[in-house]
Amino acid sequence: MSQPKRTWIYPKIIKGKLYKYRSLLSYFLLALLFSAPFLKVNSEQLILLNVLQRKFVFFGVVFWPQDFYLFVLALLTFIVFIVLFTVVFGRVFCGWVCPQTIFLEMVFRKIENWIEGDRSQQQKLDQSPMTADKFLKKTLKHSIFLVISFLIANTFLAYIIGSDTLLTIVTEPVKMHLSGFISIGIFSLVFYLVFSRMRELVCTVACPYGRLQGVLLDNQSTIVAYDYVRGEPREKIKRGSENEHGDCIDCNLCVQVCPTGIDIRNGTQMECVNCTACIDACDMVMEKVNRPTRLIGFMSETQIKTMAPFKVSARIYGYLGVFLALVSVLLFLITTRSPVKTTILRASGTLYQLNDENRTVSNLYTAEIVNKTSRTIKFKIVPTEKYAKIRYIEKPDSIVYGGSTKTTFFLIMPQASIEKYKTEVSFSILSENKVLDRFETTFIAPPKE
Repeated sequence: MSQPKRTWIYPKIIKGKLYKYRSLLSYFLLALLFSAPFLKVNSEQLILLNVLQRKFVFFGVVFWPQDFYLFVLALLTFIVFIVLFTVVFGRVFCGWVCPQTIFLEMVFRKIENWIEGDRSQQQKLDQSPMTADKFLKKTLKHSIFLVISFLIANTFLAYIIGSDTLLTIVTEPVKMHLSGFISIGIFSLVFYLVFSRMRELVCTVACPYGRLQGVLLDNQSTIVAYDYVRGEPREKIKRGSENEHGDCIDCNLCVQVCPTGIDIRNGTQMECVNCTACIDACDMVMEKVNRPTRLIGFMSETQIKTMAPFKVSARIYGYLGVFLALVSVLLFLITTRSPVKTTILRASGTLYQLNDENRTVSNLYTAEIVNKTSRTIKFKIVPTEKYAKIRYIEKPDSIVYGGSTKTTFFLIMPQASIEKYKTEVSFSILSENKVLDRFETTFIAPPKE
């Protein structure tokens, strides 16, 4: 059986009120996307997702592998937020915030329209034989697409490997950073194919969010929808005759502007990205025929059927409660996060050492200290117990930025202060007279007689 041929989509651009709002938001997000890797806060990149070095930076705050639990919790919080947002507003994220939609609709399609013309002109050009004019237009368009894809690939890598590393790769000879240049080339080609060929297939086939939407939406969800109660039955306007049918005049403009090629009048569909282009198109037509706008608009199935206002359901309250709880826990963990991480272990194969001469007991420990700050720090370990003393076997006094160090020491305590075989002891790590971390362990010794 032969595979069905793909129908190429030529969406018509209607610059209505919602389109202008979406354009402003898109330009802001594009500016943020391209500038974030090159902005510095606390000498750190604004946003960095360096998986290779397991280093993550958000707004100048550095997170290391020891903070992985925070990453998991943040990811879980984001998923719950997406679920909550979808339950209330449908797939608006896809049409207004998703980078795929922003780049395709606000960058690549606008360039395409500038070079090849509007919807009908593009269709005519693609159906025409190859001429010098067509060759020049196609060459110019795809050359610009490649340049933009190259810029996107560089920006993408700046988030992964860091802007400083990227600038080093770009400015130094190719032979010194061959793998870096190969990566840039591969990502450039991927982005070019996504925005020049795949386009809406990324949303309708590759992205799982559209399928998830069907599970999350219910009759109370506010989505881009067609008011079939008011619009049906459809009929084109005829001169000199009274309109006794619905408000929809069956102009098909809502289909022509859709970037995924669906007919919103057929109900909620997985392919709908809630870009609101059909709302602008329908409002424009309704104004011309002197009928109320928002025949297509943000509404729920319940609103269409009963005209009842939006009502927050128990399901939404449940998701909201879970989301707020996760946000609260995440904020608490971030604000109380220690700038260093200490792991202390008793030296392997040792218990305790008695010194009958001065009547003391010592335990041997090994501590690993990880620097999670954005600078090299000098430190010292201080026991909290009043009579405890430390004698170092190995004594580093500083930790480089992003590094770790190990120290080995005896903790010595008077035997007269020991009341039980296992005693909880605690330590503080001080740097510039500030407590960076506190940690505890067990001190083993025979109790006093």
